Amino acid sequence: MTAADVDLAAERLRAVIGPSPLQLSPRLSDAVGGEVWLKREDLQPVRSYKIRGAYNLISQLSPDERERGVVCASAGNHAQGVAFACARLGVKARVYLPRTTPRQKRDRVAKLGGKVVEVIVVGNAYDDAAAAAAIDAERNGATLVPAFDDARTVAGQGTVAREIVAQLGSEPDLVVVPVGGGGLLAGVTTYLRERHSSVRIEGVEPAGAASMTAALAAGGPVPLTDLDPFVDGAAVRRVGDTTFPIVRDAAVPLTPVAEGRVCTEMLALYQTDGIIAEPAGALATAALDSLAIPRGTVTVCVLSGGNNDVSRYAEVVERALIHEGRKHYFLVDFPQEPGALRAFLDDVLGPDDDITLFEYVKRNNRETGPALVGIEMGRPEDLDGLLARMAAAPPHIERIPPDSPQFRFLL
Repeated sequence: MTAADVDLAAERLRAVIGPSPLQLSPRLSDAVGGEVWLKREDLQPVRSYKIRGAYNLISQLSPDERERGVVCASAGNHAQGVAFACARLGVKARVYLPRTTPRQKRDRVAKLGGKVVEVIVVGNAYDDAAAAAAIDAERNGATLVPAFDDARTVAGQGTVAREIVAQLGSEPDLVVVPVGGGGLLAGVTTYLRERHSSVRIEGVEPAGAASMTAALAAGGPVPLTDLDPFVDGAAVRRVGDTTFPIVRDAAVPLTPVAEGRVCTEMLALYQTDGIIAEPAGALATAALDSLAIPRGTVTVCVLSGGNNDVSRYAEVVERALIHEGRKHYFLVDFPQEPGALRAFLDDVLGPDDDITLFEYVKRNNRETGPALVGIEMGRPEDLDGLLARMAAAPPHIERIPPDSPQFRFLL
């Protein structure tokens, strides 16, 4: 694949979508001491960049292939791109989504596709849906439309880089790209390495789904044993055979970002910038404080999607507080006697500490009653004082650390 393929993809897309906005972020520019621009792919008709690759591939199908229809698997955004393209081109599609796909994304796929798209929910991760879609395509002769593992998809995603340079009117110093299966990074890298080789490129992965990092370490795409599905738009167990060599040969550095840090950035985008970003959409900007960015650098972050279900914000806030060190959980073995809880409140909690969860976990002992207690603090640095007061308090208190297996039941 070459930059010329990206140019051809841009011509095909010209008839259906315009360039997404490129906006300066005062908040992030101040934070890094340079210019930080946001490539607002969340403002696409399907609220993500996935429309680019999907339309570029489907628009190139032969009449016979269009007649037999298409099949795809997706965590949600690619499915919307496929649905949009199929509705515009009159091609029937079956779309496979994992159960973890937010309801908002499922509904959008059905709405965009109308009568030409059938939505099928299967499995608990993207790779489960991908396996089902591959079987369907082979059985029924439909064309499989990969979310990232096809040169036509990659070329479509690469049009993001082409637009960035045109909109800036010059080369940026740095482009920061979120990474799942690698389609966007491979497309951006292909175009910039050939046409604007001096541009620095950084890839950003969710720490709980760093499949490209694993592939580079192994010398080829390998499936992750453990996968955190929270950043659903980038939670891919195995990167593509098409995308991997492009990223490897270009030696693109990759930065992992903790899911909690993604949540703090999602909240900052919403509260300060007025931008509703999904977790994958906040990946690039969440990594800025981890990258060595010289002052005065012109940086472009690809805000890849805005398909976030409002019902997820409670979890987003929870993860952000835990990441910031302001939310902690404890098992407190309260003595079963009057005034025990009052003593805990008076002797243990600080003036800015608040109990956000209190739940007895066992009440069949006459002497003690263990309770799960969640405490939110005003400042992270107040933790040492809280722990010291707990150590001096009469009840036995056990902290549940975020890396504990028990913690997964709290989020």
